[in-house]
Amino acid sequence: MTKARRDGLYFLLLGSAAFILLGGALAYTFPVAMVDFRVLYQPARCLLQHGDPYNDNDVLRVSQAQAGNRPSDTEKVRQVVTQYLYPPTTFSFTVPFAMLPWGPARLLWIILTVGSLIFASFLIWTLGANYAPVVSGVMVGFLLANSELLVITGNVAGIAISLCVVAVWCFVRERFVLCGILCLAVSLAIKPHDTGLVWLYFLLAGGVYRKRAWQALLAMVVFSLPAVIWVWHVSPNWIQELHTNMLAFSVHGGMNDPGLDSTGAHGLGMLVSLQAIFGIFWDDPSIYNPASYLAFAPLLLVWGFFTLRSPRSHGRAWLALAAIAALSMLPVYHRQQDTKLLLLTVPACAMLWSEGGLTAWLALLVNSAGFVLTGDIPWAIFLGLINKLHLPMAGLGGKILIGMQVFPVPLILLIMGIFYLWVYVRRSNMIATTEHPASRVNPGM
Repeated sequence: MTKARRDGLYFLLLGSAAFILLGGALAYTFPVAMVDFRVLYQPARCLLQHGDPYNDNDVLRVSQAQAGNRPSDTEKVRQVVTQYLYPPTTFSFTVPFAMLPWGPARLLWIILTVGSLIFASFLIWTLGANYAPVVSGVMVGFLLANSELLVITGNVAGIAISLCVVAVWCFVRERFVLCGILCLAVSLAIKPHDTGLVWLYFLLAGGVYRKRAWQALLAMVVFSLPAVIWVWHVSPNWIQELHTNMLAFSVHGGMNDPGLDSTGAHGLGMLVSLQAIFGIFWDDPSIYNPASYLAFAPLLLVWGFFTLRSPRSHGRAWLALAAIAALSMLPVYHRQQDTKLLLLTVPACAMLWSEGGLTAWLALLVNSAGFVLTGDIPWAIFLGLINKLHLPMAGLGGKILIGMQVFPVPLILLIMGIFYLWVYVRRSNMIATTEHPASRVNPGM
């Protein structure tokens, strides 16, 4: 191991230590600790008792019988943990946790979240280290040190994104392919809107990648089908109930309303999709939803076109994955926890940095800004300072204050996506033999 690789690994280990210590401490002390895991755990317990997991009354009855509610829960928290918003496929992963009492289930979930994200981060570092080990180590370490929300809330995004990253490593390196297929299948089953467009890349890229995509989809169907049949048996109207639950959260002023009056779109764990920006100007879903789709669609079409027609190589794979990792969070509901998918931008940034020139500096600037503006600690500091200022929330000043919280993350995701898409398009006609030598993966790593 060279000195540069050792230094990069040290930064990765430093970020891992911060992630473990801060996340572990806050997971047991934060006022709404593990609320996102309760969202998954209590409906799964309800399903185990043959209740309807999409009926809030059934979930509430089961959780009360098992002391699942806390006296300190606010009405908003009670709504979050009883009105289930995930597809039935998620139960194929969460039911085994629901078979355990709350304490062991929570501990196992934390261990799995922390362990899977650190492992996935190490794999990404090994890919980036082929180009720029120190830059990769700093970026991956910084992202890990700013991922405490995943542990605090217990959001399943940490596990889903980690499994997706492991699958990318397996497919690109052509090692442990069966493991990669299973990881991507589980990731698609538990949070498809996080990793679905990564799966789409492998489908469009053709060759053996397309084969892996179809295998992962088939594995996902096999893995999820028993849970889907089970849910359909106990809750034949689950589609309508899921739709009702989604509407309850998306009403004006609701948890998932991206507008000014939202009770859950701003602050830590904020909404990061384009709806959060458009909702500031037009607080109407008939406007901000189509506007978000129209802004995203041309970028997706360009990305898909060049993915279909370009020769496949490692260098172009990194650029394509970096672009879609950033862009995938923009058109539909995503929160700050989902931005850890930006791990997939590290190999592309490291590759461009190793080549030098203006593009290298732009890549470093864009990625650094993206990692800082999506980080948990910078936002905790910023929001803490704002709260101490006791600024008025009414009138134009309130709109500006909310805009300062809402605009940075979607905008930097858009900038990252456009930047990597621009580089991807520029290089789409290059032949593999002209790429940087490090794009030929070292089989020993």
